[in-house]
Amino acid sequence: MVRKDYTKDDIRNFILEENVQFLRLQFTDVFGAIKNVGVPVSQLEKVLNNNLMFDGSSIEGFVRIQESDMYLYPDLSTFMIFPWATDSKGGKVARIICDIYTAAREPFAGDPRGNLKRVLGEMNEAGYKNFNLGTEPEFFLFKLDANGNPTTELNDKGGYFDLAPLDLGIEVRREIVLEMETMGFEVEAEHHEVAPGQHEVDFKYADALEAADNIQTFKLIVKTLARKHGYYATFMPKPVSGINGNGMHTNMSLFTDEGNVFFDETGDMQLSKTAYNFLGGILDHATAFTALTNPTVNSYKRLTPGFEAPVYVAWSGSNRSPMVRVPASRGNSTRLELRSVDPTANPYLAFAGILAAGLDGIARELEPNHAVDRNIYLMDEAERKAAGIIDLPDTLLAAVNNMTEDKIVLDAIGSHMAEAFVTAKRLEYSSYRQEVSTWEIDTYLEQY
Repeated sequence: MVRKDYTKDDIRNFILEENVQFLRLQFTDVFGAIKNVGVPVSQLEKVLNNNLMFDGSSIEGFVRIQESDMYLYPDLSTFMIFPWATDSKGGKVARIICDIYTAAREPFAGDPRGNLKRVLGEMNEAGYKNFNLGTEPEFFLFKLDANGNPTTELNDKGGYFDLAPLDLGIEVRREIVLEMETMGFEVEAEHHEVAPGQHEVDFKYADALEAADNIQTFKLIVKTLARKHGYYATFMPKPVSGINGNGMHTNMSLFTDEGNVFFDETGDMQLSKTAYNFLGGILDHATAFTALTNPTVNSYKRLTPGFEAPVYVAWSGSNRSPMVRVPASRGNSTRLELRSVDPTANPYLAFAGILAAGLDGIARELEPNHAVDRNIYLMDEAERKAAGIIDLPDTLLAAVNNMTEDKIVLDAIGSHMAEAFVTAKRLEYSSYRQEVSTWEIDTYLEQY
């Protein structure tokens, strides 16, 4: 998606010419949930002049009730008309993504988007221009019951790259692609994924901030159009046992004005020293930023051997069992692919943590261990230890505890959000531990 530097007059003209009658001012909370404040276009001038306020105390992880007044600062480059939405009089609905400011007109420390901007500013100060990201968020389509509620019945029994009639989501994906293109996305491909009922739509990479915005917009598009076709779309990492889960492989590269600094035609594998140091930082901080890239209890049901999701902190040039691989493209397409991320991640926080880890690797000139070109799942514990391969955290609690001991990752999301995130996730894990599962009943009730 090509962002444009819209002016206030541009927005006024769009609204008049397109008969926009309603605005949705969108932002994201600490846990990745998309929030919005809706206003009629009669409030446009207040919006454009950064004077629209809302109650931040009602948003989990934001502020206390005595600090509730907050401002929405619209990023005009994110103005977008929803093709599927009209009001009761036929007027169109548009959205603008906003940053959050305090009543004192200062950037709010609990705003994930504003925080990513801060980390990107630190990247600029280190001499880099862009952190480009291409993501591959996967989702499942489930059938709805007679009352319109989601079931756990998958929409088809298709597999990787299948066609209809095995692939029954093809019409949903086609409409998703067409609507995305209408909204300015450049869609590269769509296809059925490995698991029954699992789907993927790939869109072009962007700089980190726009990439995070695009993920949030993509989720909204997918969920809206799935409902239109009588399905429920979920990005939950592992909604069904025994089949592959939803990942969000994240391809990343670092640029200066001269181009992609990960590429060196004379380097080993044509990777630069900067690329290897960035990779060293990713591997060094992986067990800490996993709390951000895999932030739910369910995330760790996906990160298990046997279902293509990575379990071990390692890297390879082509082997898909390690956490990081290096795709074959070179030149400005040289990139690292982080395979552990899942689509429940708050993209603003996840990208901030990943970038901070990589930049720390560059600053400390960290060298990664040797590439692992064997299937790690077939290696025993002694072989993995000899190769310097460690495990990713296997529970949300372990990941959160690791994060609390990593200053780089904590600083990447700031103390305000770190405190809110850690507190909430420990409570989430505690609640999960207290729940008796169907598996436990089936396994133990009659045995004991």
